[in-house]
Amino acid sequence: MDTQTAESTSPSTPRVALRSLDTLWFQVAGTLCNLACNHCFISCSPTNHTHETMPLETVRGYLEEARALGIKEYYFTGGEPFLNPDMEAILEATLAQGPATVLTNGLLLDARRCQRLAVIAEASAYSLDVRVSLDGYVAASNDPIRGEGTFERILAGIDNLVSAGINPVVTVTEVHASNASVSGHEHFLALLRARGVTKPRLKTLPVFQIGAEAERSGAYQSWQRLQAGEVEEERWDHLQCSSCRMVTDQGVWVCPILVNEPEGRMGASLADTLDAFPLGHPACWTCHVHGVSCKT
Repeated sequence: MDTQTAESTSPSTPRVALRSLDTLWFQVAGTLCNLACNHCFISCSPTNHTHETMPLETVRGYLEEARALGIKEYYFTGGEPFLNPDMEAILEATLAQGPATVLTNGLLLDARRCQRLAVIAEASAYSLDVRVSLDGYVAASNDPIRGEGTFERILAGIDNLVSAGINPVVTVTEVHASNASVSGHEHFLALLRARGVTKPRLKTLPVFQIGAEAERSGAYQSWQRLQAGEVEEERWDHLQCSSCRMVTDQGVWVCPILVNEPEGRMGASLADTLDAFPLGHPACWTCHVHGVSCKT
C-alpha cells in the first residue's frame, strides 16, 4: 500500500457523504487521446490503454441505472471522446433522458461533425454543451502544453461549432498563471469574440499535480492533505464527489480526477457507490482549496 492509499484510511481523514447523485461522468474514450498534453492529470495519450473506450451498449446499461436513480445530467470525457466511434450515438441516447456535456480537445470537430452535433441537439428536449480545451490565448503559450500546431487546429474546431450554431464553452487551466488573471480572461474572451462567439463562455480550472503534471511541475507535498475538522460541521457539499460519480470500462469511480487511483474505484455499478468516500488523496486538497467543480 502506498502513502496516498494509507493516508486515505487514516482516522484523521475526512469523509464526504453522497448528498445526492445528480451527475454522472463517463470516461467514454478511456485514456486514449490524440494528444499527450504535458499537464494531463491522467496522462492520456495515443498509446495509453489504462482505461479502454466504452461501447454504446455499455453506456446504455449505465444510463438505465442512472434513470432509475434520478440522475439529472451527464458528462463525457476521455481521453478524447470523439475517438469513440459510438460518440454521436451515445450523445443521442443520453439526450433522450437528460442534458449532456462533452469535453473535447477540439481537433476532431470538423464541419460535418459539428453539423451532425447541431442536428442531434436540435432534436432533443435537453441541452448539449461542447467544452473545448485551450491552454493559451496565443499559440506560443498553448502549443508547448498541447502540442505544436494545436492552437490553430483548436480554433478551427471552435469556428466549426460556431458555424453550426453551437456556442462552445472554452475550458482553460491555470497551467500559466496569466490564464487565471483578469487580463488573461479578457484575452480569452476577446479571442472568442474575434471567432464569432457573440456570447463567449469561459471556465478556468486549476491543475492537479498527478499524472503528467506531476512530472512537469512536481508532485504534491506531504502537507497537501485534507484533515478532519477543516470545514465547519464536517460538511463537504462544495466538492463534486458529494453529488457525482464517474464510470469507466472498469467500473464506477468516485470522481473524474481519481480514475487512475485504485482507491478511487467504488464498485461495478452505481448502486455500489452510494456510500461516503475518504478524502485522503492530495487531489482532494486541490478540489477543496480551489473550489473545483467540473460541472459549472
